[in-house]
Amino acid sequence: MEATRVISTTTIKAPSDNNNTNPTPKIHLTPWDLAFLPIEAIQKGLLFHNPNNEEKQDISIQIQHLKNTLSTTLSFFPLLTGRFDIIHNEHEDNKNASCYILCNNSGVLFVHAVAENTSVAHILESKYVPSIVHSFFPLNGVKNYEATSQPLLAIQVTELIDGIFIGCTLNHAAADGKSFWHFMNSWAEISRGNNKISKLPSFQRFFYDTTDQPIRFPFTKEDETYSENSSPLSERIFHFSKEEIVKLKSEANEEANTDKLSSLQALLSHVWKSVFRFKHVDPEEEIRYILIIGVRPRMVPQLEEDYFGNAGMICAVTMKAREVLESGVGKVALEMNKVISSYTGDNIKSQYEYWVRKPTFLSLVNVDSTNNLATSSSPRFNVYGNDFGWGKPVAVRSGSANKKNGKITVYEGAEKGSIDIELCLPYEILEALGNDPYFMNTIPRLKEKNSVQ
Repeated sequence: MEATRVISTTTIKAPSDNNNTNPTPKIHLTPWDLAFLPIEAIQKGLLFHNPNNEEKQDISIQIQHLKNTLSTTLSFFPLLTGRFDIIHNEHEDNKNASCYILCNNSGVLFVHAVAENTSVAHILESKYVPSIVHSFFPLNGVKNYEATSQPLLAIQVTELIDGIFIGCTLNHAAADGKSFWHFMNSWAEISRGNNKISKLPSFQRFFYDTTDQPIRFPFTKEDETYSENSSPLSERIFHFSKEEIVKLKSEANEEANTDKLSSLQALLSHVWKSVFRFKHVDPEEEIRYILIIGVRPRMVPQLEEDYFGNAGMICAVTMKAREVLESGVGKVALEMNKVISSYTGDNIKSQYEYWVRKPTFLSLVNVDSTNNLATSSSPRFNVYGNDFGWGKPVAVRSGSANKKNGKITVYEGAEKGSIDIELCLPYEILEALGNDPYFMNTIPRLKEKNSVQ
């Protein structure tokens, strides 16, 4: 693998004059937060062409600008400069730990690195995501619970031959994907020259009246043991245009005789069906599609849109392989829609309170299975609006954190209304998908199907 060389590491703090204005110096974590403690952080990064086409020797000015604007941005996000405090006590019910964020301005990690042999085109045009991209992110391999000593947030700016990559690692027990992009969007605003951010985050964590604080839970620092993959995993990004997605959604709703199916439900069902055509699973075996459902708008009353933290629940759509493969996209998407629609205010409360009684933590062992696919992120997140003052990004990529067989990451595409799907699967399956007319030629397939009818 080509080398990424670290030039410097710095600790960035919020301005000291803002440090004493934080109204919530201690933030207790909810079940939605605590469930993420054993796994790794969120890692997303943006690829840019050279800022303003400046000469390479001037990049130090841009690096200093990013450090300065990051510090300013952190004054609006005081929890990101803090650390976890995990308190262990003896309790008869074996719930021997509690955790909160101490907003003490310990700072975030800022890494300046260089990949001297890597160009923008090498990342943008490669059929598979180049392995060097994983080295563009800091804190690789660090688990969320390690934020007692490790930073909650780390940034790495990597110089390329003709561009830069801004990689961000954000502790997943402190924030979810929506909060991640809220922070990135805010940093870009400040970097462009704004004095304040357009959306102030809300740090007041949600607890039902029946929930005692802090929540106590059983906790050990044992690492998960992952199953061995039969073949190495690769990452490949597939692009779906707005026109393809509109047609796929229309077909799915027509087939299911409904108008309830969303574009994303239709697209993910199409991916599910396509992938399992090459997985050689017993037709009678149950297969699962694992989703994270955002609950901000599903709560009664609704959570604030700018609630900063985790506000999502894990659900699984379970069907027999035969049902997924033999049904049309509409029937599969309808099953997905039914599961997602069941997450109403009462169901959310019930599962929240059940976690408090019997805490369970996320495990990637369950994702890393031949029978499972799991999706994270959302095409609703503002990726390409992150202009730091020298133009919009040309691509988004993720790091190595939580990458297992069947992991799928969804992004908005560069063109409005389009969606990019990042698949982490064995190489031979990704090759088969890339050569599969069913998967790759959505519009011709729909036209052909309609003409047969």
